[in-house]
Amino acid sequence: MTLRDDAHELQDELAVLRRALHQEPEIGLHLPRTQEKVLAALDGLPLEISTGTSLSSVTAVLRGGGAEPGGPVVLLRGDMDGLPVTERTGAEFTSRIDGAMHACGHDLHTAGLVGAARLLADRRELLAGDVVFMFQPGEEGWDGAGHMVEEGVLRAAGRPADAAYGLHVSSSSYPTGVFSSRPGTLMAASAGLHVRVVGAGGHGSRPHAALDPIPVACEMVTALQTMVTRRFDVFDPVVVTVGTFHAGTRRNVIPDDAVFEATVRTFTPAAAERVAEVAVRLCEDIAAAQGLTAEVEFVPEYPVTVNHLAEHDFLADTVREAFGEERFAPLADPITGSEDFSRVLDRVPGAFVFLGADTTGDPETAPGNHSPLAAFDDSVLADGAALLAELAVRRLDRPAKETA
Repeated sequence: MTLRDDAHELQDELAVLRRALHQEPEIGLHLPRTQEKVLAALDGLPLEISTGTSLSSVTAVLRGGGAEPGGPVVLLRGDMDGLPVTERTGAEFTSRIDGAMHACGHDLHTAGLVGAARLLADRRELLAGDVVFMFQPGEEGWDGAGHMVEEGVLRAAGRPADAAYGLHVSSSSYPTGVFSSRPGTLMAASAGLHVRVVGAGGHGSRPHAALDPIPVACEMVTALQTMVTRRFDVFDPVVVTVGTFHAGTRRNVIPDDAVFEATVRTFTPAAAERVAEVAVRLCEDIAAAQGLTAEVEFVPEYPVTVNHLAEHDFLADTVREAFGEERFAPLADPITGSEDFSRVLDRVPGAFVFLGADTTGDPETAPGNHSPLAAFDDSVLADGAALLAELAVRRLDRPAKETA
């Protein structure tokens, strides 16, 4: 039987695990219940397992029985954290945790990586090297990959990883079961813009006797969008989205301050450096023009996610050979989402791929990742696990001269 055949034998078990994870989403770097479920799912496999110290990570190493000393190492990654979103899908296995949801499909990533571990453990004696399974918390803005890199995940096998692969499901954009990626720049860098507009509170009926921070902060939000279209080259795009805005307590009270936060996406270091300078000065100057002050902080987060050319081509060829030509759709342009798997790809040759998991039959209109209505078809679990396992097996088998 092929890896894909064996993976489909695991489909029901992986779906049960995915739904259990979905019902108990955890946010950030510390995911004790999620970690417990992963450890239970890996129990009994011939793995060397360690857990993180600064986060609830799980690292598992599978030693290939056919490996020579110092043989190649492949790393496979699955992120595990949820989002602070209240689920509205109506699924029978909907989140039981108020204000938390697996709205980005990381529950599928976790279950799929468990499936890959099961598949490869069954073939351990045939593996021409070692495989590292990276179960990572804190992808959603917590830099969990960075923490795991600092704690040594890239050398978990006792020597550096030679290649690394990751997979991300999508509730929209791609047809169910279709893999998609591109060589080179795949995803944007991200940063956070944090702004506090400081005024002087007063009575809502006498704004002239106060320094109202709300209209000034609103002016900043609008001006940031104008900044993107007028200060930056359209062919080196910048995206700024204000995701939180907080001010005031009652309609007739002018507050002392207003606070908002934005996410900033860029594709080149030059654009990232310039937007940091321009956005901060813009907010400070708007406040000053109205007689207020602004405390502005620009915080870089994840770098650009870049697929290595040879590894992307290897991944695409693997999909076509294992699943069929129609199952791989080249991605024409980079996307403005960001990924901390970029931390791994900055250090290890590898590639990242998307997998359609739409449940509606119309991925163009389906609710997207991070929506409270985002729903993911867990029938893709088997093929996701099979692809990760195929990548490991084939990459470990490649002669050294082909990977130089």
